[in-house]
Amino acid sequence: MLKICVFLVFVGFFGEAAAGTIYKFVDNQGHTYYTNQPKNAYKYTDSDGSSYYADEPRNSIYKTIFKFRTYTAKDFPRRTLRQASSNKKRYAELIEQTANKYNIDPNLVHAVIQTESAYDAHAVSSAGAVGLMQLMPATARRFGVTDRNDPNQNLEGGIRYLKHLINLFEDNLRLAVAAYNAGENAVMKYGYAIPPYPETQNYVKQVLALYKR
Repeated sequence: MLKICVFLVFVGFFGEAAAGTIYKFVDNQGHTYYTNQPKNAYKYTDSDGSSYYADEPRNSIYKTIFKFRTYTAKDFPRRTLRQASSNKKRYAELIEQTANKYNIDPNLVHAVIQTESAYDAHAVSSAGAVGLMQLMPATARRFGVTDRNDPNQNLEGGIRYLKHLINLFEDNLRLAVAAYNAGENAVMKYGYAIPPYPETQNYVKQVLALYKR
């Protein structure tokens, strides 16, 4: 149920922001969300009491509370589901070709992309990561990416980095995925274990759940 909820949040935000840039934010509890504006104002509370923030009330599975007003979630319009599916199909062939080029399972790449950007090539995180695979400037330079907004280059750099991490951590996907989120040095720092960051721990669970389903 949690996996479905998280996916719907991705889809809901993605559908509304399909025409422009979306922003990715992660709160101190490790919850990830998307908005089409970088400002935070509205508080969202999920079923376990954890909270995160966005710039305005959204259609979502969560209850939204702000200034003593409560917004009850509405059903997601079917168009948002179609939009997410459309973008996934749009990049599917390119993802498969690039993944096969570096001998990595395309399904793992899909799981990372869904978690990172919800298939929005224009997604921008609060930390400055960009594109389908949310490349940071240093990672882009490291893997020869000159335009992070170019889906072809973004996928090439992101998949190369993911493959590098899989090799570095000797096919331990949990550590490779954790390193993709927190950096390889963080994984090494904590004794070759998933760093004790809520964001990273939730990220690993989300990516591997999507990969295995």
